[in-house]
Amino acid sequence: MGRVSLEGIEFHAYHGVYSEEKKLGNRFTVDIHVYSDFKRAMLYDELKSTVDYAALYNIAKSHMQEPVKLLEHLAHLMVQDILKAYPEVRTVEIIIKKHNPALGGVVNYSVIKVAYPEDYA
Repeated sequence: MGRVSLEGIEFHAYHGVYSEEKKLGNRFTVDIHVYSDFKRAMLYDELKSTVDYAALYNIAKSHMQEPVKLLEHLAHLMVQDILKAYPEVRTVEIIIKKHNPALGGVVNYSVIKVAYPEDYA
């Protein structure tokens, strides 16, 4: 088994519960880790035998463009699309950071991490 990852994908998006978040938006960083058996890709040099990280990026990008209230829900939507595109994937882990959340003090990030299956993380 191996891992395909995209780390530090940055977006400006409008996710959040509060009206300021929905109006002004915020900077977000997304990390995606996908665990799968890509032995065939190693042996035969075929993209179809692994997870295409361009496809992962496009899944993240499409969901970042559609505002939701909760980052947990956003990560869940990404995981579902990854599993739909790559049913052979054993585990997906999504980490989303909201930069400088408006909490009335200095906070670098609020962070959520979602892993499927849940017992992996």
